[in-house]
Amino acid sequence: MKRREILAAAACFVVAVAAAATTALGANVSYDHRALVIDGKRRVLISGSIHYPRSTPDMWPDLLQKSKDGGVDVIETYVFWSGHEPVQNQYNFEGRYDLVQFIKLAAKAGLYVHLRIGPYVCAEWNYGGFPLWLHFIPGIQLRTDNEPYKAEMKRFTAKIVDLMKKEKLYASQGGPIILSQIENEYGNVDSAYGPAAKTYINWAAKMAVSLNTGVPWVMCQQKDAPDPIINTCNGFYCDQFTPNSNNKPKMWTENWSGWFLSFGGAVPYRPVEDLAFAVGRFFQLGGTFQNYYMYHGGTNFGRTSGGPFISTSYDYDAPLDEYGQLRQPKWGHLKDLHKAIKLCEDALLATDPATTSLGSNVEATTYKSGSVCAAFLANTGTSDKTVTFSGNSYKLPAWSVSILPDCKTVAFNTAKVWINAVTVVPSFTREAIDGDSDWSWIDEPVGITKDDAFTKPGLQDQINTTSDQSDYLWYSLSINSEDGAGSQIDVESLGHVLHTFVNGSATGNSNNAKVSEDVPVTLVAGKNTIDLLSVTVGLQNYGAFFDLKGAGITGPVVLKLKNGSAIDLSSQKWTYQVGLKGEGLGLSSGDSAQWVSQSSLPTMKPLVWYKRSFNTPGGDGPLAIDFTGMGKGEAWVNGQSIGRYWPTNIAPSSGCTDSCDYRGSYGANKCLKNCGKPSQTLYHVPRSWLKSTGNTLVLFEENGGDPTKIAFATPQVGSLCAQVSETHPSPVHKWSSDLRAQTKSGPVLSLSCPHPNQVISSIKYASYGTPQGTCGSFNNGQCHSQNTLSIVQKACIGSKNCSIKVSNSTFGEPCGLVRKSLAVEASCT
Repeated sequence: MKRREILAAAACFVVAVAAAATTALGANVSYDHRALVIDGKRRVLISGSIHYPRSTPDMWPDLLQKSKDGGVDVIETYVFWSGHEPVQNQYNFEGRYDLVQFIKLAAKAGLYVHLRIGPYVCAEWNYGGFPLWLHFIPGIQLRTDNEPYKAEMKRFTAKIVDLMKKEKLYASQGGPIILSQIENEYGNVDSAYGPAAKTYINWAAKMAVSLNTGVPWVMCQQKDAPDPIINTCNGFYCDQFTPNSNNKPKMWTENWSGWFLSFGGAVPYRPVEDLAFAVGRFFQLGGTFQNYYMYHGGTNFGRTSGGPFISTSYDYDAPLDEYGQLRQPKWGHLKDLHKAIKLCEDALLATDPATTSLGSNVEATTYKSGSVCAAFLANTGTSDKTVTFSGNSYKLPAWSVSILPDCKTVAFNTAKVWINAVTVVPSFTREAIDGDSDWSWIDEPVGITKDDAFTKPGLQDQINTTSDQSDYLWYSLSINSEDGAGSQIDVESLGHVLHTFVNGSATGNSNNAKVSEDVPVTLVAGKNTIDLLSVTVGLQNYGAFFDLKGAGITGPVVLKLKNGSAIDLSSQKWTYQVGLKGEGLGLSSGDSAQWVSQSSLPTMKPLVWYKRSFNTPGGDGPLAIDFTGMGKGEAWVNGQSIGRYWPTNIAPSSGCTDSCDYRGSYGANKCLKNCGKPSQTLYHVPRSWLKSTGNTLVLFEENGGDPTKIAFATPQVGSLCAQVSETHPSPVHKWSSDLRAQTKSGPVLSLSCPHPNQVISSIKYASYGTPQGTCGSFNNGQCHSQNTLSIVQKACIGSKNCSIKVSNSTFGEPCGLVRKSLAVEASCT
């Protein structure tokens, strides 16, 4: 069967563009071996992941519009069970979890939606997106052929599907949802679950299809996904992926645009040349649906980050950064790539690809049917090549794909980044916190202070004990000593952080969360109290049986006496307190009457709550707090948690490079920056959470810090840079199959200020000839046109954007037959 019909009946799809009236379109969604088929027509679709809880509702319209402007057709999001059902049968679909509103805004922007229900999501989200109460259902085993789990999974999946149907959000009802996903990357771990994995995945597929969404279902990383489920690919490259049936299209649900950041790690990034190369190769070799994971990563507010040790920032080096700003040149270069791919759409969808070798590491793929023809020329090696294709000569940079929408003329090359893709070098400006009060504080007491403390024999697992209602669990034990002899306590813990209030603390890391600490102590004669504070930093979110990974002090805890004897304290009666006293008192709201305001503010002291009021800094751009000077803890603004902060967790001093060669296969540790520095110092504060004056900032400092050193930080555009050579193709939007028109148009350098109210205020550097260096450090080469600066100033200063043709006709001939380029660095105000 060439086409599998998924919908029972055609319906209407409502697309509202900006504030215009909606237009009803048919949206019968099915698929065949080449593509998704919408209303009887195959589609080439560019998708981008945006997770609604990782941003705020006021950010959503701008994020969605910028995605649309960047050439995205589909928004892909997980559904976060733990956020929607934090307590069993008590649902939350408000604020950042207003899934319906997010999907409706996507439709308003003219975007389709891929709803990845899961309900396991991984996503570096706490406990993989599962609510922890699942863990306590009698007899449950997660993600396998287990009746208690399947009952809960089906109930929640049906809850989401019914909500979408009620709001008429499926394409079969006239809504934007064209795809749904069940399970998530189960094929990566299913072997660990034995034969039950196969029966479970078959059950999950059958259950999903039975919900009658009217759109196709997918399973990513699931080679044995049963019909009619489409199996899809996740990874840095998916060009070699083939679906498990000739009747299914080649789809890429996660093209990792970068990688996540861990506390204690360097900052990963992925060069746009490599990302564009991966996309180009995928469409070259038969792909028709590709999704960027992430297109906007956002922020892990509250205690939502998983890992453990996943940072609060989930920037992911995405085309839209953590704050929703364009990351250039990544956003602009991919925008042009999408345009070039769409120029080939008719040919791509009309036939299957035909690929031939043009030499070592070089191949051509042609799509030709009747009068339409498109070609891709790929150089998968690490050195430049010149090849002949259809009688014409083409220069192919290393590790690149050239796109020829007419099989003759290059519209785009993935390695030539400067085509209308301005590099923006951002910087952050610090601003002192301003308000009508200074810092006040409350000490968090050491040890057991709450009425709900309890005593049990033996060392209890932290997750089972706290139900993840807090990062913190106190373990306390009283022992008697006859002579007060000096001794040592050895503590073994599954992690993630341990503070011993006899003396000292220890921390695990993202590679090994376990903590081992040997603490010298001096006991007094008589009764002694040992207080241990165990701290989690996000729960495990990935791997087989990840839900069974424990945390906390599992022992042994051994008291070693000076006389050489040892006492194992592990099985004795320990007293437990879930959470901090300040948490129970609601100090995060700032409303308590217990705050102390004196001139002697305690600093560099562990276990202190801090509070102060502040006024919102001016402007309407993104806002962050620079936590330099603090140790580790959590912060709240007007009662809402902006997440865990940990600026003292330093990345390793080695492993980073000044520049990263995009040529050759990419991996998560290939391109790193920020070595030897804090993993994260800046923490996003959504402006929608703020008032103009009278805001309240509350910090809980765990290790010890100085709150007077923190400051607001606002991103500024340090420089705009672009460099375009004579050999670049014309801008994609000016591409023409008429070779003469194409030659006449020629390469163009374009600059555009990133913010709507900005104009180009100065030209810091301009050279036409053989300029050297990179953005921020350009210098003239051996060849330079003396009038470059004045020409660029005249064309650009005072304008929001400008375009300059890169040619001798614009600047004159400075150096004969040498290949020349134009490099410009500008400022916007």
